[in-house]
Amino acid sequence: MAKTIQAIRGMNDILPTQSAAWQYVESVLRDVAAAYTYQEIRMPVLESTDLFKRSIGEVTDIVEKEMYTFDDRNGDSLTLRPEGTASCVRAGNEHGLLFNQTQRLWYLGPMFRHERPQKGRYRQFNQFGLEAFGMEGPDIDAEVILFSARLWQAFGISEQVELQLNSLASNEARANYRDALREFLRAHEAQLDEDSKRRLDTNVLRVLDSKSPETQAVLANAPKLSDYWDDASRAHFDGLCKRLDAAGVRYTLNERLVRGLDYYNRTVFEWVTTELGAQGTVCAGGRYDGLVEQLGGKATPAVGFAMGMERLVLLLEAQDKIPAQQPVDVYVIALNDDAELIAPAVAENLRSQVTGLKVQLHSGSQNMKKKLAKADKSGADYAVIVRESDFEIKYLRDREQTDRIAQTATDVATIVSGH
Repeated sequence: MAKTIQAIRGMNDILPTQSAAWQYVESVLRDVAAAYTYQEIRMPVLESTDLFKRSIGEVTDIVEKEMYTFDDRNGDSLTLRPEGTASCVRAGNEHGLLFNQTQRLWYLGPMFRHERPQKGRYRQFNQFGLEAFGMEGPDIDAEVILFSARLWQAFGISEQVELQLNSLASNEARANYRDALREFLRAHEAQLDEDSKRRLDTNVLRVLDSKSPETQAVLANAPKLSDYWDDASRAHFDGLCKRLDAAGVRYTLNERLVRGLDYYNRTVFEWVTTELGAQGTVCAGGRYDGLVEQLGGKATPAVGFAMGMERLVLLLEAQDKIPAQQPVDVYVIALNDDAELIAPAVAENLRSQVTGLKVQLHSGSQNMKKKLAKADKSGADYAVIVRESDFEIKYLRDREQTDRIAQTATDVATIVSGH
């Protein structure tokens, strides 16, 4: 017998029993995006490898260790996208969407990173992203954060997430801080974990979010980034905080909050939770004013965020916030062979006449007892038993369960009678 082929490790199927939850989450994301007038953009999953080397940075863990990169038949180096922002900027530059314009865009789709799979963190994962271009003030930073806050309200999890804020300031201010932090850490290098030692020369700011208790103990006395903020960055951050205060959004200043990608400046933020164990970040983003120019476009301010869908679905399921889905409303059964000839037409008429009605037509020759057992197992509210010249509506649930069932049954009876 041939060996069974299985999915690649860390690349998971979403089964029919799980897809309803995903459809619900995606519908809420789309509705909130429409409320804020953000438009959908869809980018390819394969991009030139140079796109991510130039945007993410060649000395980041993503580029060095995690990207799925290969040469195609023409010898071009291609990469399965590890994140969406760079692709969105590439598309904006290529199609003339960004220079001297404002754009509010969102996207949803698979990303790929070769890292150790764990619950809520996979090698193929799905991400919702939001990007706003052409606006440089703190007002658009506030809008992006308010957008995310409204998502938590829509999902009913506002109490389970916390907003953390920081500013990476200007490139010059951050460079000055980077030098000061590196000098401080060099003096305590023996106490740092191995990853942090490696990052001293590659990406020293990432030492700030080290999980090592020993490294965190050293960082307790490290220079603070806010001491190196320039006046413009401080004013920008103050303006953001005032807008969030006015909107009633609670937040915590976290001076060790940095982003893992090189292109961020000024505002950075994360929504975190304690409900998912070690994988506590639900949504993260910030401002990246230099990326458009870095990728060949004209200088354009930009801000956005991304969230992993798997982690969001896990959080909603843990809080029992996924609405129950009913896959079938009406189960249509033919009483005999002659009725089987008209039962499909009855089912089609029901679908046409009652908007949104989910109708399943029984398939296969079985006795009526087994047909009704299948109807009950489907979860339908009731079965329509079709005879040659009439029909019967058989309630499978509590007849007084909902007004919707009663009204729909009346509609069904009218439609089937007129068939």
